[in-house]
Amino acid sequence: MSDDKTQASTAHHRTSHWRIMLAVLMLVLIVIACVIWRVSESRTLKDWTDKQALPNVVLISPSVAPQGPVLNLPGRLEAYSRASIFARVSGYLKSWKFDIGAPVKAGQLLAEIDAPELDQQLLQARADLASAQANESLASTTAKRWQAMLASDSVSRQDVDQRTGDLSAKQAQVMAAKANVDRLVATKGFQRLVAPFDGVVTARETDVGALINAGSGANGPELFVVSDVSRLRVYVQVPQTFSPLVRAGTSASLTVPEYQKEQFAARVIATADSVNATSGTTLVQLLVDNPGGRLIPGGFTNVEFKLPVQVNALRLPASALIFDEHGLRVATLDANDKVRFKTITIARELGDSVEVGSGLSASDRVIDTPPDGLADDDSVQVVQPDKGAKGNG
Repeated sequence: MSDDKTQASTAHHRTSHWRIMLAVLMLVLIVIACVIWRVSESRTLKDWTDKQALPNVVLISPSVAPQGPVLNLPGRLEAYSRASIFARVSGYLKSWKFDIGAPVKAGQLLAEIDAPELDQQLLQARADLASAQANESLASTTAKRWQAMLASDSVSRQDVDQRTGDLSAKQAQVMAAKANVDRLVATKGFQRLVAPFDGVVTARETDVGALINAGSGANGPELFVVSDVSRLRVYVQVPQTFSPLVRAGTSASLTVPEYQKEQFAARVIATADSVNATSGTTLVQLLVDNPGGRLIPGGFTNVEFKLPVQVNALRLPASALIFDEHGLRVATLDANDKVRFKTITIARELGDSVEVGSGLSASDRVIDTPPDGLADDDSVQVVQPDKGAKGNG
């Protein structure tokens, strides 16, 4: 009996010992787990704190516009050819044949001038010519006679030379008188005012019986204006920034107030190739067909240029630009995700975006709206843009 009790007591002690060991082991494991959890939480907190210390940035990529810019500029319409008709002779307007708006052909009579003084001058010139011709005939006969008498030594050589010289003078007088007649005949032809080319009479500044003074400008007013309106010239002042893109052959479309829903095709035919120092623009000339005469010379028009895409011009939103004491720059991320500032130039401003002329490549990762205080080699945290944020277009 005593042995059984001893064995039972020993077994009980062993069981108690193992239970204590197991409890201690579990306690140690619990402590170790708590320590590991604490270390993990501390590291997580540190990582979170470090991340919160980094500025959040949104990256954008420079883009090439899907289509070229559209340039709208005011212009003015002018007749392809315009001629002011002035009088070359003085007198009174005898009659006119065409009023404003009338189509005319080249050489067609517009008006006639009555010039009685010119008629009298022509009569006198013709009489002077007849008198000079008579004198020349007499001098010619006399010279021939004296030449004949010289052969028989009846007269001296000096007398013959005098008669021959007199004939030459009379011949010169005939030529002068004839030239004067021809001049007056040509001037008399200017009594007829004719159209210089096919076109439309766009002005008539005279009437029957009006006193006409020969000359132009201050000497005499313009009597008629004939314009060729089958085609029109369009003049536009293009800003210097866009002048390299608007060259001969560039297409454009026109709109005018009287036909607001219609567009008229035009093309550039010439540029001034110089910049006006006052306005900073260059003069561009376009040509537009006007077969129906619907476009009016002297009128206002809006000219729209669809310019070509510049493949080497990268576009960025204006929010990515930084302008400080270092000039105009953008912030980018390099291959090691470190901040790198790049100096750029702007080719054109497009409102909420710009086209970069130099300093940037299409592969650059640009920081949009960079936070204040960024410097080269700084680390940042890249985040996704808000769904409602505006893209870089």
